[in-house]
This record gives sequence, structure tokens and C-alpha cells, in this order.
Amino acid sequence: MGRQPSAKPTSFDIAYLAGVSQPTVSRALRGSKSVSAATRANIERIARELNYTVDKNASSLRSQRTHTLALLFFEDPTPDESMINPFFLSMLGSITRQCALKGYDLLISFQQMHNDWHVAYQDSHRSDGIILLGYGDYQLYRTKLEHLVEMDTKFVRWGSVSDDSIGLTVGSDNVGAGELAGAHLVEIGRRHIAFLGDASDHAPEFQDRYTGLCRAMRAAGIAPDPGLQQGAVSSEASGYAAARSLLASGQPFDAIFAASDLIAIGAMRALAEAKLRCPPDVALIGFDDIPAASQTSPTLTTVMQDMKGAGELLVDALLRRIGGADAERTMLPAKLIKRQSTAV
Repeated sequence: MGRQPSAKPTSFDIAYLAGVSQPTVSRALRGSKSVSAATRANIERIARELNYTVDKNASSLRSQRTHTLALLFFEDPTPDESMINPFFLSMLGSITRQCALKGYDLLISFQQMHNDWHVAYQDSHRSDGIILLGYGDYQLYRTKLEHLVEMDTKFVRWGSVSDDSIGLTVGSDNVGAGELAGAHLVEIGRRHIAFLGDASDHAPEFQDRYTGLCRAMRAAGIAPDPGLQQGAVSSEASGYAAARSLLASGQPFDAIFAASDLIAIGAMRALAEAKLRCPPDVALIGFDDIPAASQTSPTLTTVMQDMKGAGELLVDALLRRIGGADAERTMLPAKLIKRQSTAV
């Protein structure tokens, strides 16, 4: 049995007759570019035929501030069931505190990148703006960001900061951080330095860290060997597999710079299985300074990002954007934390 029309036509009646969702009707009647011209014209025709008028009071309520920010985590491979990168869990406390200081509530949501989260949050009006953490494959993420920019959605993201960054971005100086790691390995006498991480445009932060490592090596008169770069995503399993591939290649190496601590921890296990001592045989550096980095054996030298500053900047930049003020992309310095895995 079909939908019975209401006494007073609603957007749900239009959605039924047009064969679309109610949010699509709302977007079409707002003139949103996310709805095709043909669909928008059909919806407008049905609205006229039903003598539908927008509820001004409801529209006014939707346009008011919610004093809520939405924090969207994106699924990452992890050794437990959380599917959230532990680095971002560490940043959560800083974001929450800053929201409280600014008088805002924080709505936290877990998303899968392949879902249409960018459309859902545009239509839901549950928050005044969005903070984005994590992304997996950047090329898939990029299309979602372009949609948010087109729709003038107020958002800020943590990620790689560059001149061609899409949307308002806060991130670490990943090139500088890679140089710190590379310079330290060179300083302790390592010359054959491997990199574990996806050094491509699918993972621009990892790519920047590899660029920094190569700069440090070249500055010391060492030519980086492309054969010592192995792709990996940020997980222990991927780090283990990448280190196993590196060992199987037969290429000599005396150090590894891993693009994340999780990759480094997985690599540490592969080295131990191969009876290679860390650091006498292979020095190892990770990235992120997650809690587990200080609990491995040996403890892991790593690059620490400014989590407190990051959380504060993400919230403050988003609130400036919501308020109509200019907000610039920001790059934060990182710090090398020396532990046993590079001890001399």
C-alpha cells in the first residue's frame, strides 16, 4: 500500500512521489548543488503541485547554532577491535578539553571512509562544524573533502599540510620530522636506512616523512636506496609483513625508520624472529609516541607529535571558520624521543 499524503503536504510526501530520500528533498529545495538539475526540477515541480511551503519556524531553528562540534574518526586497522589509531585516541583528550573551554559540546562518531558520511553530516544539522581525524587512502578521502568544500561545510582536518591541501588543515611538519629521524640515524653511524610506510600520494603524511629521511641522508652524503622502501599501512601486521619482505629481499640495511609506531612494533617482531638484535644490528625509529612505544623491548625511539597543541588548534581553527573569520592552515613541529632502539 502506498504512502497516504498528509493533510498538510510535507517534505516526506514529496520524497515519496519523487522516489528520493527526504534529505535529498531538503537539499533540492535549498538549491544545493549536490542534487542534479533534473532531480531538483522534478522535486520543485511536485512541491508546486502539492502547494508545499517551507516551515519557516523549523527552517529558522535549523539555521541556528547548535554549540556542538562533531568529531569523526575513520576506521584504521588495529590489533584490537577498536579500529581507531591509538594516536588519535591520545589527541581526543585535548580536543574534548578545548571544546569544554569554549562552551561547546562534542559529538563523536566512528565512520567508514567508503560511506557517504560527508552527505549525512551536511544534512543532519547536528553540529556547527566537523573535525576529521584519520582517512586511510587519501585519494578516496580527497573526493569527500572536495564535496565538503563545494557545499561550504565548516570543517577542519588533521593531516598533511601543503599548498594544495583541501580545506582547513592542521598537521605536523612531517618533512621536518623525517629529517630529525634521518639525522639521528646518521649520527649514530647508520648508512643503509630502510623506510617502512606507503610513500605515495595515497598516504601524503608517510610520503612527507620519507621525503624528510631522504633529505637528511643526502645532506650527510648518503644516497637513499629506493630498494629499501617497503609499503605499509599503520598497523602491526603490516609492519611485520613489510619487515619480512625487506629481509627476504636480501638488501643490506642497518636501520629502519617506520612511518608509525604500530609499523615499527610489527617490524621489531620480524627482526627478533630473524635473530637480528635491535639496536646493535638494526636501529629502529617509529612515529607518534603512542603509549606502547615506551613498553616495547627494547623501548622504541620515536617522533612525538604535539597532541595538546593539535587538539587546541583544531578546535580554535574550526570555531574561527564557523564565526566567519579567516583561519589559516597550521603546521606543528615534532620532537624526537630517544629510547633504547637507537642507543649506542
